[in-house]
Amino acid sequence: MFKNNVPSKVSHKAEVTERKILDAALEMFRTQGFDETTVRDIAAAAEVATGAAYYYYPSKDAIVLAFYQQSCAEMQPRIEDALAKSSKNLEDRLQALIDVKLEYFGTYRSVLRALLKSGADPANPLSPFAENNKPIREIDVAWFRRILIDCGIRVPKDLEPHMPEVLWMFQMGVIYFWISDDSRGQQRTTRLLELGSKTVATLLKIAGLPLTRPLRKVAVELIEIVKGA
Repeated sequence: MFKNNVPSKVSHKAEVTERKILDAALEMFRTQGFDETTVRDIAAAAEVATGAAYYYYPSKDAIVLAFYQQSCAEMQPRIEDALAKSSKNLEDRLQALIDVKLEYFGTYRSVLRALLKSGADPANPLSPFAENNKPIREIDVAWFRRILIDCGIRVPKDLEPHMPEVLWMFQMGVIYFWISDDSRGQQRTTRLLELGSKTVATLLKIAGLPLTRPLRKVAVELIEIVKGA
């Protein structure tokens, strides 16, 4: 069988080589740091020629972006499974969804820490907030939109279009905290996620009350300011 006019056997070999380079790069980012690692170093660790490394990944940024895409793809069935086992309660579903991310990234926590400086700058292509990572963000946001629909809470119409992205931002805050959390087993993050999810669910429940309308108006304006920044 052929794929793109290349025998499938060759394609499989290419996939193996590509994965070797990616795995070697992630390990070096973890142990040496992102800035300190060169493509030549990665090629040597992967036992491939430097030219081959550049063939599959033109830059270190390309390697990181491939890691993001791989992570997103591999987490989809895990999220589906976690939500299927969770109650419809928004608090529980928020925790279940974000727990999948923390569990998946557990192996790569040091890698994410090495990338933290880049990730915090929205202008950096490696940032989760960067325009080039919008497709991955949209997949994530769609999950939050889904749990809002499923949770049974009536979300006010003025907040409804903004809430999936607000929950995505909540997730990112938890992940950033977790990356730097040096407590045993990241217990502080566990507690943060528990209390944060409870708070978000409670606030959303009372957001529909008439007396909260002035506060919602301010909240929507704040959200729009942040989204437009």
